[in-house]
Order: sequence, then C-alpha cells, then structure tokens
Amino acid sequence: MDEKESSLGFLSENAVVSLLRDTYLAFSERRDGLGLPNPGTVDNIAREVQKEVLLNNYAFSGLRADLTKAFSVTPLFQVSHSFSMSAGGIPPYAFAVLYGSPKVFLQGNLDNDLSLSARANYRWNSSFVTKTNTSVAPGSGQAMIQIDNDYTGKDFTASLKSMNPSILEGGLTGIFVASYLQAVTPKLALGLEAVWQRTAVDSGPETAVSYCAKYKGSDWTASAQLQAQGAVNTSYWRRLTEKVDAGVDLNLQFIGIGRGGGGLMGGGVRREGTTALGARYNFTTSTFRAQMDSSGKLGCLLEKRVAPPVTLTFAGEIDHFKQESKIGLAVSLESAGEELLEQQEKAGSSNALPPPF
Repeated sequence: MDEKESSLGFLSENAVVSLLRDTYLAFSERRDGLGLPNPGTVDNIAREVQKEVLLNNYAFSGLRADLTKAFSVTPLFQVSHSFSMSAGGIPPYAFAVLYGSPKVFLQGNLDNDLSLSARANYRWNSSFVTKTNTSVAPGSGQAMIQIDNDYTGKDFTASLKSMNPSILEGGLTGIFVASYLQAVTPKLALGLEAVWQRTAVDSGPETAVSYCAKYKGSDWTASAQLQAQGAVNTSYWRRLTEKVDAGVDLNLQFIGIGRGGGGLMGGGVRREGTTALGARYNFTTSTFRAQMDSSGKLGCLLEKRVAPPVTLTFAGEIDHFKQESKIGLAVSLESAGEELLEQQEKAGSSNALPPPF
C-alpha cells in the first residue's frame, strides 16, 4: 500500500508539477493584486444602452392590463394574470406563476392558446448558475429548449449555451455558443464568442467567431462587437446627471462579405446600417424614455406609479417614412399585504443572495 501511495505521490510532487503550481500561484497573486472587476457577460456587453435606455424591451401597442398577487417575499412566490388587446401577436390572456429562492428560480407562463413557456434556473454555488428556457406551442409541432451555463469569476465571465441540442438523429445537432469576457485593466475588458451550428446530421456544421471589447469610464461606457460575416455593433452610454442618462447604438451590416458572399468578385456587397439615439429620465415616481433612429422612427414611453400598487404605462411610436403610428396603454396592479411589505424590508436589509433570475 505504501509503495502504491509513493508511486502516485510522484505524479503530484515531481519538479515539473511543482514548477507549474508555483507559476500558477504567483500569477494568481499578481492577478488578484490588480483588483480587476467582473466585466459581466458578452450578451450584456451593451446592457446600459440596449436594455436600459432604448425602447427595444419596453415598446408595445394596444391595451394591456397586468394583475399580480404576491404571496411571499422570502421565498419569492407570486402569480399574475395578463390581458391584452393588440395586433402585435401578444395573446389576449396569459397566466404566469413565479417562485424564487437564493438557489432556485422557477417561472411558468400559459396563454389562452395553450402555449407554454417555462424557465428553471439553479445556482450551484455563488459563481456557477445553470439556466433553462423551454417553450411548447400546440399544433405547430415546434418546441424549443435552451440551456445556459454561466460561470462568474472575480475578473471574468465564461458562458456556454445550447439551443435544441439532440443526439437522437445519430449525431449531434443544435446550436452551441461559447463566450468569454475578461477584464484586462480596471476599465477595459476583451472577449470573444464562438458559435457551432448543425441543423441536421446530413448537413455539415457551420461555425462563426465574433470579438468584443468594453471600456468603462467614470460616468460613461463604450462597447464594440465585430461579428461574423462583417457585422459591426458599437454603443456609447453616458450619465448626464444623477437622474438622466443617454446612449447611442450603431449597427452596420456588410452583406456579402465572408464565405460564399461574392464580395470579392465584383459588387454584391450591400451595406446596411441603423443608428438609434435614446435618453432616460428617472423621476421620483416615474421614468420617461425617448428614442429616435435613422429609419425615421420616433418613440417614447412613460411609466408612472400613481399609487403604491398601481402603475400606468404609455407608449407611442411614429414612423415618418412609412407614415404609420402606434400607441399603447397599460395598467399594472400589484396586490401585497402589510406582512409582505415587512418581509420585503427585512429581505432588503439582509445579505442573502437574490434568486438566480
């Protein structure tokens, strides 16, 4: 037994392993001494502009009413009913239930057409989270499943996504995306994203690689992404005052560059681009967003909390080139008792981790 242990111990106590271990520890100490922050994820590299200032995730048209009932704060548990009258493909009625704890987040949504969508996230530890997203629609024969794995380090974030992965056809099919974003200085982060796609076993896989960078100043942030096939996306966000921030987003598409594009054989390369400029005003009980872009669209959105449980939202958009306009009005009612408000105050003062949304 002693001879076996001594032979196995040689694998971890030899000079080569010791040199590699000492080199890694020295590199880790110097890396920790730089005090580099976590840069976020590649998907959210332009979050300040695309997801907070611009209207991409907020605009709607028609009438909408959301009724939410909260039963608990720790753990989080609530149900909601959504009613809509719109021509934008939103179902007239949807029922949703939500549960969240420091380790688990569950959400399900069922509309009047019996289309089901569900999310299930699990936090393995403080750094590693697995997220799943599933949707099933009756009659269409189409179902979607997406599995995300995010690891958050001190100064980097690594992610691995898979969309509709399968081995049932005799080979691996689906879409797989791997991304890595690393802080190289306290203000600069560099990253890349690789995509592997295979729709069927009898077709060859397709691959693509994109690169990104993010620079964060004291009150401004700039990011750039160079995607496959020559697409370029840049964004710039700046905080103007304590309650006002603005951002600009530029997207350029060079269609025809790349494999099979024919851009080098005499023409065939089309350049398309859009630029969007937006601003956000945060008041005490309301938020106002405005946006205009190079395609002739002008939009605005106002969220106003008229009472603690009632929020009104107004959205409008005008397309000057197409001579079209849209308008939307939404009412949100939230019901919670005094006990839940006390739980919320206690949860806000505690150091417990939030649910892995």
